[in-house]
Amino acid sequence: MSDPAAPVRVFLVAGEPSGDLLGARLMQGLAAALGDRVAFSGVGGPAMTGEGLSSLFPIADIAVMGIGPVLRRLPLILRRIRETAEAAIAARPDVLVLIDSPDFCHRVAARVREARPDQKIVLYVSPTVWAWRPGRARKIARFTDRLLALLPFEPAAHRVLGGPPTAYVGHPFVERVAAVRPEGGRRLPAPGERPLRLLVLPGSRRSEVSRLMAVFGEVVGRIAADHRGLEVVIPAVEHVRAEIAARSADWPVRPILVTGEAEKFRAFREADAALAASGTVTLELALAGLPMVACYRLDFIGRLLKHVLDIPKAVRPIVKVRSALLPNLILGEKAVPEFIDEDCTADRIAPALAALLVEGEARDRQIAAFARVEAIMRQGLAETPGATATRIVLDVLAEPSVTDR
Repeated sequence: MSDPAAPVRVFLVAGEPSGDLLGARLMQGLAAALGDRVAFSGVGGPAMTGEGLSSLFPIADIAVMGIGPVLRRLPLILRRIRETAEAAIAARPDVLVLIDSPDFCHRVAARVREARPDQKIVLYVSPTVWAWRPGRARKIARFTDRLLALLPFEPAAHRVLGGPPTAYVGHPFVERVAAVRPEGGRRLPAPGERPLRLLVLPGSRRSEVSRLMAVFGEVVGRIAADHRGLEVVIPAVEHVRAEIAARSADWPVRPILVTGEAEKFRAFREADAALAASGTVTLELALAGLPMVACYRLDFIGRLLKHVLDIPKAVRPIVKVRSALLPNLILGEKAVPEFIDEDCTADRIAPALAALLVEGEARDRQIAAFARVEAIMRQGLAETPGATATRIVLDVLAEPSVTDR
């Protein structure tokens, strides 16, 4: 970027809906800073295409979670890795930004770095090196100029593990706290005032939905038996809406399915508690101050691997609790009950959820813990996460190219 009038070529890759949203916000920030000079190419979903990206292929081709589903689609995924890397090499962008989806994006980055050693590469979202496979930190350092981390403990984890230069930019969920919290605070309805409202979030991937919907339906039935008129709302991304509708058709309470960000935010504001798959949505729920329980069921290979995973010794002073949930990891305590695999049964989940639907210690303790989550997430941030990410990418663009790495 030595010539302030020169075109700026940015190649972005996002492989799942959450990364698509991050990519769209980054595109907005870069377009605001660079105007008509910036040209985007790469892979993205509807949010990024809405900002002007012409995606090489639909991200549904690579938005797969779980070892079993990945293996079943492996030939297509490998072809998409090759096609994406070849397109990035041919485009010769001023910066390559790879967003989340580490199993896909890191392979693309390694291929591009091998072909173009002077290519500037930014990874947006850290892989979970602090939870398992810590050797990935040193590996990605070989092809990464800058890593943008969403969680406050991740820069320290990469320092002790030999990872790339890492900056905490903040999580985009922090930007929309006001949109997902009720103005008067969280309070349960008085008797006869209105029905209780339960938010159910079975995941954004078909593999998650297929494994969780049956047990979630059992839990809903048990809660409904104790709370007449219970309302159930499921925010559903479009590509799994039909499957969620089909799998909830025989639930004892017919859920209301909503799509789109505005309806999702409204559902977060109006709910009294949540039953969620144990993904990033648990952080969104925590920042909304919404009491929850979280669950997950692994596929067969995932169950085998679970027994060999542990927090790497080097980062145990940083990540102080073993948990699959981001709120628990950020707090360093198990504030949110989690039910994984063999514990993911209605017998275990329903009592924990029921305790959050009455005023009492369990509910109060979670709400207080979630206030601490927000305070921790905001520490050290002088601007919004999107603005911070944009500034760092602009800094990388301004740096001289390095041809001898």
